[in-house]
Amino acid sequence: MSEMEKIDDLDRKILQIITQNARIPFKEVADQCGVSRAAVHQRVQRMYDIGVIVGSGYIVNPKMLGYQLCVYIGITLEKGSMYRAVTKELQKIPEIVESQFTLGGFSMLIKLYAKDDAHLMHLLNDKIQEIPGVANTETLTSLEQPIRRGLPINLD
Repeated sequence: MSEMEKIDDLDRKILQIITQNARIPFKEVADQCGVSRAAVHQRVQRMYDIGVIVGSGYIVNPKMLGYQLCVYIGITLEKGSMYRAVTKELQKIPEIVESQFTLGGFSMLIKLYAKDDAHLMHLLNDKIQEIPGVANTETLTSLEQPIRRGLPINLD
């Protein structure tokens, strides 16, 4: 971020409020911050424009859509340089909701949802492990997600 793009205390206060409740009306945010609704709208838009806020949307419970398994899969690539080509293929699998290029025991770590064991086996054997460059996979099953939150917004 350039000097003009830095966020200030008002931006941080707005972020603190809207990250706790994304559906809160800007009027309420404005009241809590002591500024106009238009100022909040302009600040939020600016934070989108400069990349401070990078998305929005609703969080859907995967189990309500029939996805009973949440798994993390560590992927070892034949060569690290194959990362972009493998990522391009992984993007074609809609059940994959997140991927990271990592250091350590795996080249990549992905998160995916499967409807059941048979669906997971299909995704692993027929999709992921068939991607050129994927040398090995290790699957970790999530039993529960007791913590889900964003980073705290400090008002220092």
